[in-house]
Amino acid sequence: MTKKKLKVELTRRDFLIIGGTAIGSAVAAQALTTGPLSPFSSLIQTQVETEQTAAESEGPKGPYHWGMLINLDQCIGCEYCKRACTATNDVNTNKPWNIVVEEKNTAGNTFYFTRPCLHCQAAPCVEVCPVKATYVREDGLVVMDYERCIGCRYCEVACPYDARKFGWEERTDVNPYVPTWGTPEVERRPRGVIEKCTFCIQRIDRGLEQGLIPGEAREATPACVNICPVGARVFGNLKDPNSHISQLIAQNATFRLREELGTEPSVYYIPPKEGL
Repeated sequence: MTKKKLKVELTRRDFLIIGGTAIGSAVAAQALTTGPLSPFSSLIQTQVETEQTAAESEGPKGPYHWGMLINLDQCIGCEYCKRACTATNDVNTNKPWNIVVEEKNTAGNTFYFTRPCLHCQAAPCVEVCPVKATYVREDGLVVMDYERCIGCRYCEVACPYDARKFGWEERTDVNPYVPTWGTPEVERRPRGVIEKCTFCIQRIDRGLEQGLIPGEAREATPACVNICPVGARVFGNLKDPNSHISQLIAQNATFRLREELGTEPSVYYIPPKEGL
């Protein structure tokens, strides 16, 4: 079989566009780089090339491939996931790592769409980073090295899912979700770097060191999964066919966002039922 490989490149013209945006106001820059109707959406689309390769992608090299399953038919739009994530990771409330959006299905019935970082295995954000500040770990997690990040925002532009947020200003705010929805477990990021959902990497790593299984032990599982009152989010090892997440994916019709781009997201969705 052949597999499509994603290749994203930024031209000098693209660099000038980004540079001009950075000179402008924070509000204008945010408007230019977020949302499906932004000018950068077409930029991302036109830069996506497909190449035929002879072999399948190896995927994560270690024994784990951490992934998430989100059941849109169960989600009630309570935003608990968003609040717990914001508290646990001390996220700017104006730039949440998790989003919850009200949508309508083809029958006109309301459902709620939620999205963390999708932790793509062929991640465009990794492809474009000029200093390797973002990379894919052996367990499939797409992570940031904040000390290496130079704030060029190439990754923000390249991400097809609008999952990355840039810190324009030094934060001095008080997180309104602390302590009701959780206590910060990581340091607040400095001004001038990109940040995003990490699947609560601090819990995963600490849990494994303690012999815990992420997705089963609450202490080793992302905050958004633990807090969901209806169990709409499931986390676990996609490499283990016996894990709860693997069994649910095998038993249900699922999809991944914009699979045609070849990004290989690690987040699966169970679609909402059409209803009457």
